[in-house]
Amino acid sequence: MSDEKRINELRDLLTRANRAYYKDADPIMSDREFDALLKELAQLEEENPTLAEPNSPTVRVGGEPIAGFETKKHAIPMLSIDNTYNEQEVRDWVKRTQKAMGSDADSPLFSDKNELFVCEPKIDGVALSIRYESGLFVQALTRGDGTEGDDVSHAIRTIRSLPLTLEPEEGITIPDVLEIRGEVFIPLSEFERINATREEKGDEPFMNPRNACAGTIKQLNPKVAAERNLGFLAHGIGEVSDPNFATTFTGFIEQITALGLPTTDQRATADDADAILKEIERLDQARHALDYATDGVVIRVNNLAQQETLGNTSKSPRWVIAYKFPAERKTTTLLDVAHQVGKTGKITPRATLEPVLLAGTTVTHATLHNYGMVRQRDLHIGDTVQVEKAGEIIPQVIGVVEGKRPKNAMAVMPPQVCPECESPLEIEPHQAIEEPTTETIRRCVNPECPAQIREKLVWFVGRRQMDIDSLGEQTIDQIRASEIPLNHFADIYRLHEHRDALLELERMGEKKVENMLSSIEASKSRGLARLLGAMGIRHVGTSTAKALAKVFPDYDALLRASLHELMPMAVNRMSGKKRQELFALDDKIENEYETGLGEDTAEVFYNYLHSEPAREIFEQFRELGLDLTSHDYVQAGEQTESVFTGKTIVLTGTLEHFTRPELSEKLEGLGAKVSGSVSKRTDLVIAGASAGSKLAKAESLGVEVWNEAKLLEALHP
Repeated sequence: MSDEKRINELRDLLTRANRAYYKDADPIMSDREFDALLKELAQLEEENPTLAEPNSPTVRVGGEPIAGFETKKHAIPMLSIDNTYNEQEVRDWVKRTQKAMGSDADSPLFSDKNELFVCEPKIDGVALSIRYESGLFVQALTRGDGTEGDDVSHAIRTIRSLPLTLEPEEGITIPDVLEIRGEVFIPLSEFERINATREEKGDEPFMNPRNACAGTIKQLNPKVAAERNLGFLAHGIGEVSDPNFATTFTGFIEQITALGLPTTDQRATADDADAILKEIERLDQARHALDYATDGVVIRVNNLAQQETLGNTSKSPRWVIAYKFPAERKTTTLLDVAHQVGKTGKITPRATLEPVLLAGTTVTHATLHNYGMVRQRDLHIGDTVQVEKAGEIIPQVIGVVEGKRPKNAMAVMPPQVCPECESPLEIEPHQAIEEPTTETIRRCVNPECPAQIREKLVWFVGRRQMDIDSLGEQTIDQIRASEIPLNHFADIYRLHEHRDALLELERMGEKKVENMLSSIEASKSRGLARLLGAMGIRHVGTSTAKALAKVFPDYDALLRASLHELMPMAVNRMSGKKRQELFALDDKIENEYETGLGEDTAEVFYNYLHSEPAREIFEQFRELGLDLTSHDYVQAGEQTESVFTGKTIVLTGTLEHFTRPELSEKLEGLGAKVSGSVSKRTDLVIAGASAGSKLAKAESLGVEVWNEAKLLEALHP
């Protein structure tokens, strides 16, 4: 059998298996069989790239990262829904709606009074518009501003319950254009698994499923969405090319459900306010057993012609409203507050509580968000506090019950140094010192902090950082799980001392170990800019590290620099008078010189450089033979202008003579800033073969576009 025939056979079989599992609840194969066939298909597609198909079942596991988001216009605006919060507001809306519809009139539109309204759970997820053309999934857009949304198709294609191809059903003609509105979410069981895994790794748990979901679909790498097993439920209508596809909302739902699109089974019709309120009460009880977060009930007019007659306000449809459930709130005692350090160094206060039953579960811990909120609520150990579940998921302390504070209660104080490594802390925003209740983040700035080190190690060895081959994420985890020490950056450069122990690890053969040790040795000569950019120092990314390396010839010179000398790098090239003028306009410096350090960020970096942990790690680097000199240093007066100096450049398409990282580094070395997206501030777009939306946007904005031939001419005049 040819590869093409086998690929088509596997795609058909896996699509039918997905449909049988998610639509029919009648699996035709085991999970193991499915995974084995999916793996076979992925291998065949990799070997036959010309047979690629955007809606192949293999997209469920995630593909290559996308370059950026494209904003697209909604065919029909996605408006928000007005909220109600009590019984009387629901009755008032029903009364207004019935009057506007003329529901007492003798009209064929109202022949079935028992289905005048439809009630269903209000899912606390992220609203999407999903478009099918000729039965094929073509795009998924976020709500955005209601008129335009971001194309997140790369992430939404990974949702296994969402069909990528609609199969015809008897009696249903699939419209040429079928656009559904719905909610993407992280199932609660999946949310618990994700947070448990994150906590095991020392990462900060997500605050709630909705925010985690929003962040997931905005990841450029679709593998992140695939790993988090997103769910989707359809609940609305967008553009539909066939006006006869459905005449009622319930009819529309029946049609798309038959086509395999996921919808909720918690839906009911009602004929008046009493029936609606009864359904709200039922859903309030039922929602705790659902595997998705809900924060209310959506009530809408069922008949689509009536919806059109009622129309919209400037912000919301008149034919639909949401009843919001009140959050359940209980009182309990604050027993203690722990200071947890996340992988980014962010320190989060976490309350330990006297156990209390809240929204169906026993709560013993609650988030306090940040130390500004702790101060604002004047929390003391021993206080009687009010607790509720944010979004019905994450417990949070709302406030203190006055008059119940014990005499010996001690105020909750924020840490002054990192609880893990005792390094200096950065407080955001800067004015938090004068206005303590405005503080949002307290962060450890030591990249060697044990709470952060695993993620820092992974970043440090990356291709664009120290570029250490054969020491990827899995290998780092494997070594750290053994008795071989790998807890600091310097430990990487001592791995040669553990060569025999490395060889004993699973899948660590002679060749891999030799490649890894050779690559570690080669990385010692990368120079100051690469080293600074690799260490994960707060506010010092690749661009800032290069800017610093252009001004300071080595680490020792950097350490001798005063605080003002570390401020925006461009300032260091100016006369003393001009520099003083700029320092008098500190609030404008950072905007004018985007790659440098501003007043606040320079202070954070300065404090880190002069901290004991920083001095110690750089001295270890020196003893281990790392090159601490700058390969990018330009003495004052030596820097030459190029046609790229000061320009913001965007790269798109496939280039013949460069990879994007190589070209980005080259252009930045010539004074350019390389950006990932096109905007009015873009000066130049360099377009290779198969350039897509970025090129189109550049042309629409009138941005100058070069092909690779013109680029080469400019680089080698």
